[in-house]
Amino acid sequence: MNKLLFSFDLIAKDGQARAGVFHTPHGDLPTPVFAPVGTQATVKAVTPAQLEEIGVALVLANTYHLYLRPGADVVAELGGLHSFMQWPHPILTDSGGFQVFSLEQMRKIDEDGVTFKSHIDGSVHRFTPEKSIEIQQNLGADIIMAFDECAPPYDRTYSEHAMQRTHQWAERCLQAKIRQDQALFGIVQGGVFPDLRQKSAEFLTSLDFPGYAIGGLSVGETKAEMHAMLEIVNAILPQNKPRYLMGVGTPEDLINGIQRGVDIFDCVLPTRLARHSAAMTVSGRLNLLNAAYARDPQPIDPDCQCYTCRHFSRAYLRHLISAKEMLAATLISIHNIFTLEELVRQARQAILEQRYSAFAANFLHQYHSSKATTASTPERTL
Repeated sequence: MNKLLFSFDLIAKDGQARAGVFHTPHGDLPTPVFAPVGTQATVKAVTPAQLEEIGVALVLANTYHLYLRPGADVVAELGGLHSFMQWPHPILTDSGGFQVFSLEQMRKIDEDGVTFKSHIDGSVHRFTPEKSIEIQQNLGADIIMAFDECAPPYDRTYSEHAMQRTHQWAERCLQAKIRQDQALFGIVQGGVFPDLRQKSAEFLTSLDFPGYAIGGLSVGETKAEMHAMLEIVNAILPQNKPRYLMGVGTPEDLINGIQRGVDIFDCVLPTRLARHSAAMTVSGRLNLLNAAYARDPQPIDPDCQCYTCRHFSRAYLRHLISAKEMLAATLISIHNIFTLEELVRQARQAILEQRYSAFAANFLHQYHSSKATTASTPERTL
């Protein structure tokens, strides 16, 4: 990696919470940062211009899906992801490992890699660490991931074998990477087992990656177990490198992750919920299809400054959903993404002002109080 192109400045800390800047060839990432997911080189239902208006700094794209269609060679021929999807800011690609290992009945693992069948047409393909890096280099994202194996969190034997494979594959990924304008992150694994997480973090730190991802969490373990693993791992990972918690994106998880030293998050949740008529707020989710909103003149959140809340009522959004208009997914996605982006912006400011502990405690108190109050209310679900 060219250290002139990638570097991380740790600006402030409050407890373990961190505010920093990760410098990349396509711009600076103020951290903590939330990345909406653009699986197919598009954040579903939202244009790049709308993402910019929201204030999104980083977008994630999916290696597995883009390998299958349109093909990484097509993306490379058309100038790489930044040109292909017209997103001039930083992009992160995962390794494809999570999707491949999620196929279960359609894949076979060995020490060298994974053979799998496409979920689209059943055709047979093979990913190795070298192949994953080749694909990601063709895609051309700023931040790329080492090929890893995500194991079931409670299977000790499997978790240990998967961790060892992940470590071997991490070394092979480093050897395979040749582009200097991409930062390769190693991925810490180890399930919910403290000794494995410690061992994984120590081993990957010894390889001196420019950043580190924490994988295999938010996959069925309890919140307390996730928090414990984060505390173990982040106590070991270097202070001068960014830390990325993969696939996590509820308001509560963002606040708790930041409190434990995480810098980067991504999740499909805001756009997936939007496509199912659910609006995110810091006090729960609103099911906008509920009849209670048929004549409601209020915005989704009266305190929100997103485009949707500044212009449209709950009644209008319910009408769009009922009429199966595509605009519903766009407007609710804009609001949901804005909600998470604004939350991490506020969290960053609180860290800079050395008041994050109080900010987090106040947020979590209100969040949990709202959950208790609204759990039995039919028009507002959590």
